[in-house]
Amino acid sequence: MSHQRNAFTLIELVVVILILGILAGVGAPKLFSTSGVATENGLKQTLSIIRDGLELYAADNTNSFPPCTGDGTGAGNFHEVMKQHLRGKFPTSPVGTKDNLLKPSAADPLIADGSTGWMYNVTTGEFICNSTAVTPTNAAVTFDDL
Repeated sequence: MSHQRNAFTLIELVVVILILGILAGVGAPKLFSTSGVATENGLKQTLSIIRDGLELYAADNTNSFPPCTGDGTGAGNFHEVMKQHLRGKFPTSPVGTKDNLLKPSAADPLIADGSTGWMYNVTTGEFICNSTAVTPTNAAVTFDDL
């Protein structure tokens, strides 16, 4: 008499579930950390674009930097003046308050306080992300250090 089997045994199911669990345990941490790294890389790229725009502005205006009062918006202020040196609208910060507002300062160095998306030194042209959170790739580095 032939005995034909139509289902998996309990042992086979346990082995398959165990293998899937091991694969998920190895792959999940790499998968979840990519969003933080992507945010950090996006911030670096945005800072590079804005800083390049500031250099272009300084080259066009005899080594002076754009004005900034208040939050950087409004007629004749930082966002308006930088339009011709940046492509598209002024970017928002991907970390911290996640806005496009600016905190002007003449302090050297700039010390982030998290009140706006960006900080800008009106004297030296230094431009930073206004966030003291640590970066996902290095716990010793904060976003304002990038």
